[in-house]
Amino acid sequence: MSATTGTSNAGLPELVAHKVASPAPKQGWISWFLTTDHKRIGILYMVTTFGFFLLGGVEAMMIRLQLGVANNSLITPEHYNQLFTMHGTTMLFLFVAPMMAGIANYVLPLQIGARDMAFPRLNALSYWLLLAGGIVFYVTLFFTPPEAGWTSYPPLSSAVYSPSGGQDAWIYLIHLTGVSSLLGAINIVATLITMRAPGMSWSRIPLFCWTMLTYSILLIVALPVAAGAVTMLLFDRNYGTAFFDPTAGGSPLLWQHLFWFFGHPEVYIIVLPAFGMISEILPVFARKPIFGYRAIATSTLVIALISMLVWAHHMYTVPAPTVVFSLFTITTLLVAIPTGVKMFNWLATIWKGSIVTASPFYYAAGFLSVFAFGGITGIFLAIFPIDWQLQDSYFVVAHFHYTLMGGAVFGMLAGLHYWYPKMSGRMLNEKTSKVAFWLIFVGFNVTFLIQHSLGLEGMPRRIYEYGVGTGWQTENMISTVGSFILAIGILLVTVNFIRSLTRGALAGPDPWKGNTLEWFTPSPPPVHNFDVIPTVRSVEPMKDIRAEIERASAGV
Repeated sequence: MSATTGTSNAGLPELVAHKVASPAPKQGWISWFLTTDHKRIGILYMVTTFGFFLLGGVEAMMIRLQLGVANNSLITPEHYNQLFTMHGTTMLFLFVAPMMAGIANYVLPLQIGARDMAFPRLNALSYWLLLAGGIVFYVTLFFTPPEAGWTSYPPLSSAVYSPSGGQDAWIYLIHLTGVSSLLGAINIVATLITMRAPGMSWSRIPLFCWTMLTYSILLIVALPVAAGAVTMLLFDRNYGTAFFDPTAGGSPLLWQHLFWFFGHPEVYIIVLPAFGMISEILPVFARKPIFGYRAIATSTLVIALISMLVWAHHMYTVPAPTVVFSLFTITTLLVAIPTGVKMFNWLATIWKGSIVTASPFYYAAGFLSVFAFGGITGIFLAIFPIDWQLQDSYFVVAHFHYTLMGGAVFGMLAGLHYWYPKMSGRMLNEKTSKVAFWLIFVGFNVTFLIQHSLGLEGMPRRIYEYGVGTGWQTENMISTVGSFILAIGILLVTVNFIRSLTRGALAGPDPWKGNTLEWFTPSPPPVHNFDVIPTVRSVEPMKDIRAEIERASAGV
């Protein structure tokens, strides 16, 4: 039977590459622990990482409560340091990057016409390593959490200043989540190379798959460096080595070089999948083909290449020759070129389109505005004399959240709203989704836009209190109020996701009239994904399939 129409495949002979068997699905909750089905693993990733997102959000709210008024004593300095360390680490290592991996786990094999990932058991192992890393990290709440910040710069992370086991747990988290990400990246590359549907050449794979391929390559290149750095830190802390101890011949700058050689590509590891989601969503809701498919795909690869050459722009305040800073300023500014190509292509896709204003489009449009603003503030920080003035201020905090949360989280929410009907078989409540969007959009901008002003006024990052004489009270209170608006929006999204699982309208296989192969399957897809695997003849195979169905129905 056709997965799209429920009619005989005899009417669609050119679309059928080969038939596949239909194994009986495993039943019961135990089957979730034993599953190697990429869709179930993707759901496990998404539910787990969204749970960590909510934990990180609670930590952020506590930080904002502490900073909402001057001379606040709600949280002690030690607990404040632990809070922002837990918050930053959770959001970066337990939420954003693995959430993107979870969405890719579900969607990518469907988009390329595959039955599963190339290595299903390795795929399951990747998830369980991620969960183990999160458990190891959060167990420290019952003892002494780490407090050296998510970057864990020595000497703050040394045994002298952080003697508790919480810092060692942070290191184990990096190792476990790193191995998880590395295995997942290898799996994605192997799947894309070997398991594409007939006719799906590299010039026809979905743009989301291009970004996930680039994401995976960056992980494979950058993660071993991070693993080496945290291993050296572990040995410094526990076995008497001195890689980062200047009193014994080591160098704290070595940590910064190693960490940021991983850390800056990590920014694009987080954001590139969101770029792919936006590239899939905008043409569907603009009812136009994507403008400049090849340019967007090429710019993705160029961004990845340049991202490996700019790590020291995080280190403009360390002792180094001005010519070195100048070179890193130039390479950092170069990133704006391929990113600008994407932005203008997305705008050209929307331009004069027949816009369908559904919730995924709202989040995609929100992404365009907030990420563009984050990119503009990044240009300021790329210029080292300006960075000297703004380094370690709240301007950096604001920029960081505009690029990562404004980019990755808005892109992720767009993707979740777009693929929710495929994953659940149900539609989200559109009214609730749009109310939640406006709460998130307004709350986000109220929270972080004003933090640029705080940074320009000299408020340092990581301080836990400030005096009345600083003049920072009003801006901080506005930021705190904005964070509560943002939190209400996220809570509304969560409730909508849960309620729609049982109360949402039935979605059908193709509710958005999508362009890619996941919409050829039922919603949710069966264990084997496809009753028949179609032959791909263009970048938009679902348009070809719908046209073929219309011709078959008309007897042409």
